[in-house]
Amino acid sequence: MRIDLADLRLFLHIVDAGSISQGAAQAHLALASASERLRRIEADAGIALLERHARGVRATEAGEALAHHARRMLRRHGMLRDELQAFAAGARGTLRLYANTAAATGFLPEALAPWLAARPAVRIALKERTSAEIVRAVASGRIEAGVVADSVDAGDLHLAPVADDRLVLIVPVDHPLAAVREAAFADALALPFIGLAPGSALQDHLDAHATDAGRAFAFRIRVRTFEDLCLLVARGVGVGIVPAGAAQRYRRRHPHRAIALREPWTRRRLCVCVRDWRGLAPPMRDLLVHLGAGPPPDIDG
Repeated sequence: MRIDLADLRLFLHIVDAGSISQGAAQAHLALASASERLRRIEADAGIALLERHARGVRATEAGEALAHHARRMLRRHGMLRDELQAFAAGARGTLRLYANTAAATGFLPEALAPWLAARPAVRIALKERTSAEIVRAVASGRIEAGVVADSVDAGDLHLAPVADDRLVLIVPVDHPLAAVREAAFADALALPFIGLAPGSALQDHLDAHATDAGRAFAFRIRVRTFEDLCLLVARGVGVGIVPAGAAQRYRRRHPHRAIALREPWTRRRLCVCVRDWRGLAPPMRDLLVHLGAGPPPDIDG
């Protein structure tokens, strides 16, 4: 059968009204147009669907069957339309977002909480990657957006700052370095070091800078979380490097001293990274605006 949704709506209007003229009016069709559509519907079905009488029409047994299925189809179509509109509006679906360690473990959980709470049907597939890996993924189109450190070479991609991400050296409160205001990265390389577990984007970043300096960390242990790292530093096991926000967050629970690092690459900001703001899906654009990002100055909204 070649009956479309508009035909089904018209047929239901006619059946419910018991009149072709009233059904046509409810469907916003001229009587002649509605009558021609009805003729084609019955011809396509190969059977009479309405009984005509002096005071209007009523459905035949076949017409009742068509009306029953038409109501189900239109109801399902309405559900499909509503669901797709929810996806388009960002109220449903899964968004893929890559983030460096500082963003994935520090900035994003708190920033995402109210946005996700207001959208219970939305899921975010959050993956930790180095800033360089995220830039490559965005540039190739594998993901729409990521959160990176502004120290990365983003090429032609658009970066929008959303948070500070200064790296600091943390040491026990009675450590010889605890009294200094600023230290060099080389100081951390010369001391027993508590690192992050293999696969950590931040640790990979630190390892790369150690390699550039022709050195390597003297790891005593590697842990998975910033809190575990702060705890071990507080107990005198060694020193570590974490984002300033993480050092502040755990300082009361695990007392330590946070020291600024001298190198410019340690003074970073977290930035949303996108290839084409205009090409973002509406849900992703809504999320990034919530995080504090905005379009480039030459784009309106």
